[in-house]
Amino acid sequence: MVNQDHMNEDYAKHFSEEKFWDKVLKFGKQAGVKLTYGALLLYYTFQKPTIPKATKATILGALGYFISPLDIIPDFIPLTGYVDDFGVVVTALLLVVSHIDTESRQLAKAKVSDWFGESAIQDTHALDEEIKKNQQEKLEKKAMKSQYKQEKKEIKAELKKDKEESRAQKEEK
Repeated sequence: MVNQDHMNEDYAKHFSEEKFWDKVLKFGKQAGVKLTYGALLLYYTFQKPTIPKATKATILGALGYFISPLDIIPDFIPLTGYVDDFGVVVTALLLVVSHIDTESRQLAKAKVSDWFGESAIQDTHALDEEIKKNQQEKLEKKAMKSQYKQEKKEIKAELKKDKEESRAQKEEK
């Protein structure tokens, strides 16, 4: 099994803002709208001062992989060169989904629109839908966990009350 933290550290070393913008500006059109949009979402989310360190590490690892010349599938291979990069970026997006806000989406879409044209925004919708779906699933899991904790608390309180009532009855006898 591969150590995720170790991989993040290895690829995070490749990340710098200058290298990121250089890669996106030079190869964004070749990489495509969805990969470029995903990388921009990660980049703008990373810029938020409230993002936890573990989330930033995940983002740095993914963006470092995107920037790195050492890919599983070299980027210069036509049609398939960015498949691995897209997989890494989407995986990172799904891991950090709860931290992607409206502002990050708007900034990423504005860049995509500038570089690819207004019609390219339609290509970002599929990725947005996947992100929203994942966010909803996480919220539902959180709500279920909260409900479970509340029910557990109520059951414990009932058991305690029953135990106290049972003790009181024994003491009366």
